Amino acid sequence: MPDPAPDPALAPAPDAVLAARLKTYEGRLALAEAPGKDPVNAPMIRHWCEALGDAHPAYTGPAAIAPPAMLQVWTMGGLGGHDRRTPAYQELLALLDEAGCTSVVATDCQQEYLRPLRPGDTITFDTVIETVDGPKSTRFGRGWFLTTRTDIRADGHLAGIHRFRVLRYAPRARQSPPALQALQAPQAPQTPQAPQTPHAPQQRRPRPVINRDNAGYWEGVARRELLIQRCAGCRAPRFPWLPGCPECGSPDWDTVRACGEGTVFSYVVMHHPPFPAFDPPYAVGLIELAEGVRIVADVVGVPYDKVRIGMPVRLEFLHCDAELTVPVFRVCEAAA
Repeated sequence: MPDPAPDPALAPAPDAVLAARLKTYEGRLALAEAPGKDPVNAPMIRHWCEALGDAHPAYTGPAAIAPPAMLQVWTMGGLGGHDRRTPAYQELLALLDEAGCTSVVATDCQQEYLRPLRPGDTITFDTVIETVDGPKSTRFGRGWFLTTRTDIRADGHLAGIHRFRVLRYAPRARQSPPALQALQAPQAPQTPQAPQTPHAPQQRRPRPVINRDNAGYWEGVARRELLIQRCAGCRAPRFPWLPGCPECGSPDWDTVRACGEGTVFSYVVMHHPPFPAFDPPYAVGLIELAEGVRIVADVVGVPYDKVRIGMPVRLEFLHCDAELTVPVFRVCEAAA
């Protein structure tokens, strides 16, 4: 007698089959005995500190150490990448590609520091596929969260652990730009309407994370004031808000209201990922305030491709909705 035909209702769901296959890669190596491209070195430490404005004396001089948060820097492969990816890791990525999860976005990282890194230390590391979780539905699309753990060694001794999580997802179908939609839509008689901002986003902006350390800042913004912390000990201004002074360690502070004058210290133009609350492309600037601190905010008043380093800007407040106001910076007319 021939075997009965399998009951389709009893067959595992496609997601369950893929999940089972992906789970087999947990605990397997992604990079094996990879060497750092360069030893820990003073020039890279200096560049890092200059970029972040960190003048802590521990990072200079004959007894210098590397800033702990640089842990991942010594493992980066540069434009050429690393040539020690294991077949297991390549197979995992191929499975996700086959499932349509061809896009990737970094979600978070965690670091543990076990010993200081010093100039001259030779770096080696192994990366393990720690977890594969999913499928998950996100605003980007449906996908899988992939977490890797990298054990970083200095001259053979474990110096730190870096966990990195990314979302590999199948991108949602992108809509045509608003202008193209208008051209494609059938023409209908127009009725007079109140003026509207062109291409105004229809979805609420993401809410900021407000905690006990920065609540005062957001309370000031709601009053249309940009407040900068000032150490009560050494009087150094600081931004963003922190629970203690990075210069002298004092936990006491007061605030100074920013005058609103600043210049574009640096900027990026955001094209991707598209999100309904925003209207890319748009310029996001690192603004150096007259008070000597820097803040990240939208640059408005000129087209995104006309923003330039050194442009003078002036503080404004954008009322996004009934619950959210954010600072933005408008390019001064003389520079527009």
